[in-house]
Amino acid sequence: MNNGSVIRVFYLSGLNETMHLRLVLFFLSLQCYCIILLLNVSLIVIILTDNSLHEPMYILLSVFCFNSLYGAAGFYPKFLWDLLSSLHVISYSGCLLQAQVMYSFACSDLSILAVMAYDRYLAICRPLEYHSIMSKQRLAKLICFSWLTPFCIIGTNIFLTSRLTLCSQYISRLFCVNWSIVQLACFPAQTAISGIVANITIIIYVFHGIFIVWSYMYLIKTCLSSLESRSKFMQTCVPHLISLITFLGTILMDVMNMRLDSKALPQTVQNFVAVEFLVIPPLMNPLIYGFKLNKIRKKICSVVIFRVCK
Repeated sequence: MNNGSVIRVFYLSGLNETMHLRLVLFFLSLQCYCIILLLNVSLIVIILTDNSLHEPMYILLSVFCFNSLYGAAGFYPKFLWDLLSSLHVISYSGCLLQAQVMYSFACSDLSILAVMAYDRYLAICRPLEYHSIMSKQRLAKLICFSWLTPFCIIGTNIFLTSRLTLCSQYISRLFCVNWSIVQLACFPAQTAISGIVANITIIIYVFHGIFIVWSYMYLIKTCLSSLESRSKFMQTCVPHLISLITFLGTILMDVMNMRLDSKALPQTVQNFVAVEFLVIPPLMNPLIYGFKLNKIRKKICSVVIFRVCK
């Protein structure tokens, strides 16, 4: 029997212990979402409207911000609605869609960070070949790779999950993720293929992380021998490193929380761990890049001064 004909909705129980704070959480979450929208959209508009910023590094940054908007859109509207509702339900198809958005957002972030690391490697270690290698065509291919590959990989995981026969409608989280749905399967044998594909997915993105770390270790080693390279590294690579550390830290905590099934932790702590990667990186990244990258900082200052003096 198709599980979709049996289970039409899921009940999300992640908010059950904090319902007395729902109005406070609503206004804080709404404020957070508005700031994420403002910061990321502002950075995208600044990059797209200034011809001097039409360079691979800044184009990749705008893609990074756009991906943050994509991930935030998959979480905040539904979460805000749940905070105003006494019943926290999501349709079966809506739950699968949200899981697709959450996972593809996280994996795309890691792919984009990997492309950024490759871009910085070329700019610092092979500056004479940089523009011939990082052409517009190659940049477009890398951007498509960083979006479409995660989307297809996660789509495969979600497709396998959609074929499972589920025995429960209750998900003890604030939002739908693939692993939480898989855990509801009636027959553990059915989840074998899903588990294998999920582990392959994890291995793929662990290698992404290893590549990024190796790239920056190589860059640090290279930059120590040259004052000019050291200056370029400090200006352009430090924001990438901060974003990488922030992102990996929040993702690892959420993955450990899911995989270890840490039910001993209070629900409030589990909720905080679960939403970290949807709050901290989308808020911090535009601020880090806006203040650290000289061209963007100067552009922001010129816009602010123009508005004040107008």
